[in-house]
Parts: sequence; structure tokens; C-alpha cells
Amino acid sequence: MRDELYDRTKALDKAVILLYAFTAEDHSVSFTVLRERTALPKATLHRILADLIAVNLIERTPQRGYRLGRELFQLGMRVFTERKLLEVATPFMEDIYERTHETVHLGIVDRTEVVYIAKIGGHHQAAAPSRVGGRMPLYCTAIGKVLLAHSPDELIVRVLQQGLKPRTVRTITSAQVLRQQLAQAVTAGVAYEYEESAVGIACVAAPVLDSSNVPIAAISVTGPLSSFRPMRHSQAIRAAAAGTAAVLRQPGNRQ
Repeated sequence: MRDELYDRTKALDKAVILLYAFTAEDHSVSFTVLRERTALPKATLHRILADLIAVNLIERTPQRGYRLGRELFQLGMRVFTERKLLEVATPFMEDIYERTHETVHLGIVDRTEVVYIAKIGGHHQAAAPSRVGGRMPLYCTAIGKVLLAHSPDELIVRVLQQGLKPRTVRTITSAQVLRQQLAQAVTAGVAYEYEESAVGIACVAAPVLDSSNVPIAAISVTGPLSSFRPMRHSQAIRAAAAGTAAVLRQPGNRQ
């Protein structure tokens, strides 16, 4: 659990625990649910909510609940690395979308999960479980697997130690099979998913690597299993990821 990283006796840590209690799927969260998610005392939760509302980091909703405030979005967009990554990757993602008219993602690693920081899709997107700001396990998505494949072995071990919990009947739950796929992803430059994170979808992803071949991010395209053929788009997705990496390596775009 993320809140295990924080000291519940410190005011700042309590505020962070509360902020992380909101998920990308939330539209309005009640006080009761926030108490369940944070395990903070009622009086403490009231006080922290009031403080964060006062500085626009949390907002009240018409449903008499709470949601993250727009000030957090504005603050997040000041982070140089992710902002520059979005600026550079977006044109390449748009090219992939125009080529496929399927859902295109940009994701990064956070601990043992992939975090989606951008998503482009049309009116008839595949029913993928992803959303901007959302998270998925690294082991069961194409974008997560290709990031994991290019990460240090310590991360792979950590993922395996946490367990490969099935999300569908096709989720890889064997450490040996996962390692084989990761090795193939390094060789091929892409990773694939066939209904491993959600039923009915297929996906191909390629890594955005820095000059030391460390993964900065990954780009993927996802479509319905009934009509989308990921292997047909492997070259295009590799080119998009490589193009993004090349632009990021230019002097003005480096961290």
C-alpha cells in the first residue's frame, strides 16, 4: 500500500495519504469512503479536507462529496520531465492514431505499475481499462511488459514477488512465461498483449529509451481482438517510440 510509506503522525504525510486516496476513476468521493480509504480519524479528516479545499487542492462536488482540485493539475503540468515527454510524444501518438484509428497510450513506470499519462482515442474506442492518471500492473499489459523488459532485473524480481494475479483467464501467471516474453520484447523491440488485462482487447507497445537504453516511457496502440492485429503495427509503434526518444535526446529537451 502506498500510504505505508508515510508517517501518520505528521500533518504533511496525512495530507498526502488523503490526496492519494482519490483514484483516476473517481468523480465524487463521499466523506465516509475517504475515511475508509485513509483510516484517518473523523476530526483529522475534516481538518485536512478544510485545509486542502482552502488552497484549491481539493474541491467539493454537487453530490456533497469531494474530488481533486484543478490546482493539482496545474501544479502537475509544471513537472518538466512529464510535460516535455507529453509535448514530444503527442505528435507521434497522433500519427499512430491516424494510421490505426485505435486507442493510443503513453505510459511510465511507477514502482510496479504503469501509469498512463496520455491517451488518444476516437468515438468507438476499444473497451480498455486504462485512463489518464490510471494504473495497471506491469505484467499484464503490453505497455507495462515492454517497460518491465527494459528495466533492471530488481524490478522484475519485485513484480514476481508480489505475485502475478490473474485479471482474466489469459493473464500470464507463470514467472517463467513472463520472463520469456520479456526477453522476446527486448529482442523484438515490442511487447504484445492478448486479453491479459481485459477481455476483448489486443495491444502492441514499444519503449521510449534514453541514450543508456533506460526506459523513459512507452507508447502502445490497443484495439478490439476481433479486428485489431497488433503485429501489423509493430513497425509503426517502434518508429513512434524511437522518434520520441530521438527528439527527447536533443540538448534542449534533456532533463
